[in-house]
Amino acid sequence: MLNRRFREKDKPTDVLSFPDARGAGGDIAISMDIAQQNATRYGHDLLQELKILVLHGMLHLAGHDHAADHGEMAARERALRARLKLPACLIDRTLAPCSKLRLRGRAR
Repeated sequence: MLNRRFREKDKPTDVLSFPDARGAGGDIAISMDIAQQNATRYGHDLLQELKILVLHGMLHLAGHDHAADHGEMAARERALRARLKLPACLIDRTLAPCSKLRLRGRAR
C-alpha cells in the first residue's frame, strides 16, 4: 500500500502526489477502487471523480499543502473546481458529511 510506504499511514487513500526532485512536475497515483467508491458515495460518475483527484494531486505538485496553508489550497481547489464544473473538492469532502455534499451538488 502506497500510503503506508510513503506516508506511514496504515489506511488506503484515493490520491498521492510525488513531486519531481527538480520541482518541475511529478507523478500522481490514484486508487481506482477508492475513486469508484467515492464516485458512488458522492453521486457522480467515475470520470468526474478522477478529474477531482487529478486536480487535487496537481495542486500538491504545484507546492500547495492543505495541512499547513491555512485554507489557501482549499480556496484554490474550490475556484478551479467551479471553473471546471466539477462537484465538491476533495478538501471540502473531508470537512462535511456526504449527505450535505450530495444535496449541494444536486441543487446546482
